[in-house]
Amino acid sequence: MARKPKTIITCAVTGAIHTPTMSDALPYTYDQIAEQAIAAAEAGASILHLHARNPQTGAPSINPDDFAPFLQRIKQATNAVVNISTGGSLTASIQQRIAPAKTFSPEMCSMNMGSLNFSFHGLAARYTDWKFDWEKDYVAGSEGNIFRNTFKDIKEAAETLAPHKIKFEHEIYDVGHLYNLKFMMDQGHFKAPIFLQFVLGILGGIGADVENLVFLKRTADKLFGDQYRWSVLAAGAAQIPLAVTASQMGGHVRVGLEDSLFISRGELAESNAQQVAKVRRLVEDLGHAIATPDEAREILALKGGDQVAF
Repeated sequence: MARKPKTIITCAVTGAIHTPTMSDALPYTYDQIAEQAIAAAEAGASILHLHARNPQTGAPSINPDDFAPFLQRIKQATNAVVNISTGGSLTASIQQRIAPAKTFSPEMCSMNMGSLNFSFHGLAARYTDWKFDWEKDYVAGSEGNIFRNTFKDIKEAAETLAPHKIKFEHEIYDVGHLYNLKFMMDQGHFKAPIFLQFVLGILGGIGADVENLVFLKRTADKLFGDQYRWSVLAAGAAQIPLAVTASQMGGHVRVGLEDSLFISRGELAESNAQQVAKVRRLVEDLGHAIATPDEAREILALKGGDQVAF
C-alpha cells in the first residue's frame, strides 16, 4: 500500500481581524506572540503564519519594527518555517504591506490573489465593553472596506520580493482568484510548484462549504495539474471540520486564533497550541502523519531557514 503524504499544519497566530476584547488568549505583545508561536510549533505546526501588533494597544501593525522582536525569538527556539503576512491592513499600499517580508526575507509570505470586500463588521454587535478605544470603530468600519490587491499590486509585490526567493502562499478567497493566479503565472510572475491556501468563510469570499472546497480543488486541478500543493483555512466554526476534510482530500491544514477564537462550539480556545494539538490529533487518528518543518520545506520547495534575514 502506498504511503499517504504527510500533512502540513500551519498556525496563524494572531492575524488582523480579531481584537483583544474578543479573547484574552489573543496574543498581541511581542512576548505573547513569540510564546504562542513557539508553543504552536511544539504542538505540531511546521509553518507559523505571522502578523504583528502594536504591543501597547493590540492594534494590527505592518511596521517591521513590530516584527523583529518575536521573529528573532521564534528563530532561536524552533525550526518552524516562518510565513510573514503581506496583508495586515485594509488601507495601506502594497509597498507598505510587503515591507516586513522585504525586510526579513522569510521562507514564505502570503499573497491575496485579488481584491475583495473583506468585512467582519458583524462582530461589533457582540460586544458592549471594549478593552481599547480603537477596537469598536475598527471592527464596525470594516463594512466599508475593500481589501485591495489589483493585478498591478500583485505584480509589484512579486517583482519586489523575487530576489528574496520567497515562496508565496497564494490565498484564494474565491474561484476567480485561481484564474487570476493562472494569468499571473502565464505572465511569468510566479513559478510552479505553487502553494494555494483556500480561504473559506470570510464575508466577501466563498462560503465555508465542502461543496465549495471540492469545486476549488477541481478548478485548481484543471488550471495547474500536478504543479501545486494546497491547504485550507476556514473561518470560525468551520475551522476544524474543513481542516480535517482537507487532510482527507490530500491537502494541508491551517488553524490558529487569526481564523477562529474557539476550540469547540461556544468555548474559547486557550491558545493557538490547543487548536494545533486538536487538529493534529484528529488528522493522526484518521491515519495521516504530520510533516516536520524540514519535511514541509521539501514538500513546498522552500529556500531553507538558513536564508532568512532574522
